[in-house]
Amino acid sequence: MADEIGSTRRVIAYYETESDHPPANLLVDLAKALNVTTDELLGVKPVKQKAAKTDNRLQRRFQQIEKLPAKERRQLVQVIDTFLKAAQVAT
Repeated sequence: MADEIGSTRRVIAYYETESDHPPANLLVDLAKALNVTTDELLGVKPVKQKAAKTDNRLQRRFQQIEKLPAKERRQLVQVIDTFLKAAQVAT
């Protein structure tokens, strides 16, 4: 989360445990990282229920992978493909 919003883990931990409200300048980035609107983040609107529960942590990792250079992205896709093929064989 910290990497995605350009902050530190310490700052994120502070807002998770010590403060009820993060600073306004982080709201848009937090909403994007959490895949919600700022209104949903602030409680102005209810959070829309998604059809299937997604793994936000995994989704954030994929967003980080998309930012990598093409060669590194290809290498990671090959590793992922290897794991997926192994899982298919096991089933």
